[in-house]
Amino acid sequence: MKNYEELSRKHFNQQAPLYDKRDTVYYSREGKISCRDIAEYLRDKTWHSLLDVGCGTGWMIDMLRKERLADYHGLDLAENMIEVAVSKNIPDAQFVVGKADVLPYEDGRFDVVTCSQSFHHYPDQDKAVAEAYRVLSKGGLYILSDTGVGGLGAWIDNHILFKLSSGGDCRTQNRKSIAKRMEKAGFEVIDCTQLQGFIYRVVGRK
Repeated sequence: MKNYEELSRKHFNQQAPLYDKRDTVYYSREGKISCRDIAEYLRDKTWHSLLDVGCGTGWMIDMLRKERLADYHGLDLAENMIEVAVSKNIPDAQFVVGKADVLPYEDGRFDVVTCSQSFHHYPDQDKAVAEAYRVLSKGGLYILSDTGVGGLGAWIDNHILFKLSSGGDCRTQNRKSIAKRMEKAGFEVIDCTQLQGFIYRVVGRK
C-alpha cells in the first residue's frame, strides 16, 4: 500500500519554491480562492488567535496579519512549505512542521482553526476534525474550505499522483459529508456553502 501522507509531503515539498508565484489548478489557484473567502468570512468576527492547519507557505496568515493583529500559528506536513512561511518573517506568527491528526497544541488554545485545500490529503479525516475541536476554545470556529468530488484536479490526485493500492480515495468529500463529520465530532454547523465550481466552505462552532 502506498503511503498517501508521504506522497503528499514530497509533492508539496517540491511545490514550495513556486507555490506563491503560480496560480494554476495544480499550484495554488484553489488555495488562494479558499484563503480569500476565509479572510472575508472572518472580517466581521471577533477573534484573537488562529491556527491554520495545512498552512503551506503561510499565504493566508500573511494576508490576515496585514489586516488584523492576532496570535497566528501555522502547521504543515511539508517542511519546505514551512521554511518558506518562516522566511516571510510575519509578525506574531509561528510555523511548525506537524500533522493535522496530532496537533501539538493544548486544549482550547485557539479562537479559530482554519483548513484550506488540504483536508482531502488527510488519511485520518475524522481524527483531524476531532483535533480541531480539541484545540478550539468554547464558541470557537472551525472553517474548512476544500474542493469536493469531481474536476480534473480530483481525477489527477486519485488516479495518477496519489493513487492508493487499496483503492482508497481521499477526495470523495463534499460539503454535506464534511458537515456530517463536523457534527459527529461535536460541532454545530453554522455555515455550509458552495463557493464556486467544486470549492466549498463549511463552518463549525464548538
